[in-house]
Amino acid sequence: MDALGAYGHCENVVRSQARNFSYGIRLLPAPKRRALSAVYAFARRIDDIGDDHGAPPAGRLARLADERERLADAGAHPADPVLVALSDAARRFPIPLEAFGELIDGCEADVRGAAYDTFDDLLWYCRCVAGAVGRLSLGVFGTSDPETAVPRADALGVALQLTNILRDVREDGLSGRVYLPAKDLARFGCTLGRDGAGRLTDDPGRLAGLVRFEADRADEWYETGLELLPMLDRRSAACAGAMAGIYRRLLKRIRADPPAALATRTSLPVWEKAAVSAMALAGVHR
Repeated sequence: MDALGAYGHCENVVRSQARNFSYGIRLLPAPKRRALSAVYAFARRIDDIGDDHGAPPAGRLARLADERERLADAGAHPADPVLVALSDAARRFPIPLEAFGELIDGCEADVRGAAYDTFDDLLWYCRCVAGAVGRLSLGVFGTSDPETAVPRADALGVALQLTNILRDVREDGLSGRVYLPAKDLARFGCTLGRDGAGRLTDDPGRLAGLVRFEADRADEWYETGLELLPMLDRRSAACAGAMAGIYRRLLKRIRADPPAALATRTSLPVWEKAAVSAMALAGVHR
């Protein structure tokens, strides 16, 4: 498959599966849009392998190891449109493909059922699965000061992942996953245990305190991560700003109504995502 067709495949993946990120990616000029679509498509592949609960853990770990090997020689797989596009993108932009190895590390931790005792433990995971994607995206965006920009891109990725974790507490709990640090649960007297109907059994007030504590922590990471935007060109800043803006609004809703967030998956309507994207393109970041 030629590079143009491979990019088309990756952009289709973004349109069909990146329900939030697509709003930012579409704000980029075509070369950067195609490159970031390739980054997203491979990251999505890794995530999907990790989340394939219908497959045994050993099989998922073997598939992740196989993707790690294939990535090491991405240009040697002409029949794989995602790797064709990713290889071409890495020739055009300084994309640190080795960062995908950290994403795979994080997904392997998911498959093995890792739990996190402290926030520092969880921070390792967030940096693997989302900070790495922030650094990969920065390779596409470009910056004149990588030493300063890379930690900020990493922080923005951490903020997005912490938001994901809070949004998905119910969904993750029903599949047996708990990401919130054990020490934080103990601090608020929560276990995230469930009754036979799948309802959380913790005191609602304690749960609300826990969620707001974690939301405040995520907001601090946004404050650091958003310092990246002035270091980017206008369209790249709009892309990153739209992604961050959508997720930060999700975080605001979660913090405002923890019981609702724990009962169902919080989301934004299409019109609100579009409005956030329009503001980001105009240089307004909230």
